[in-house]
Amino acid sequence: MSTCDPAGCGRQLTVGEVAQRSGVAVSAIHFYEDKGLISSQRNAGNQRRYTRDVLRRVAVIKVAQRVGISLASIQQALAALPAGRAPNAADWAQLSRRWQAELDEKIATLSKLRDQLGDCIGCGCLSVENCRLRNPYDALGAQGAGARLL
Repeated sequence: MSTCDPAGCGRQLTVGEVAQRSGVAVSAIHFYEDKGLISSQRNAGNQRRYTRDVLRRVAVIKVAQRVGISLASIQQALAALPAGRAPNAADWAQLSRRWQAELDEKIATLSKLRDQLGDCIGCGCLSVENCRLRNPYDALGAQGAGARLL
């Protein structure tokens, strides 16, 4: 027995319907499409039409963004999934494992920055020469002041 009426089965969604059903602005739907996160087809009137699987993809995008995953990483992950079908539980498990490592790295970086912030407040210098927060990539600074590479 079918769970949808014959008029709705296989019918593609307009951008407004995707926005309404996903809780995302139309401009965000266009942005996601421009970034290659979702795709649409054009009808005879050159209007965008979306398959229903895009609703699940938008949900994945929103959850990933909420936990701090970059759009580039989201795009790369979604590109690895089969086109034309909604991400399923196995897909989500794969994506979440991948993103967990990325989030662990971000947490470690933020923890290190938080711990260094106390040092910065203590000295108050914010100088390019001495501040680990202002100039974090100064690998030669430990060798003393002045030019080191000649």
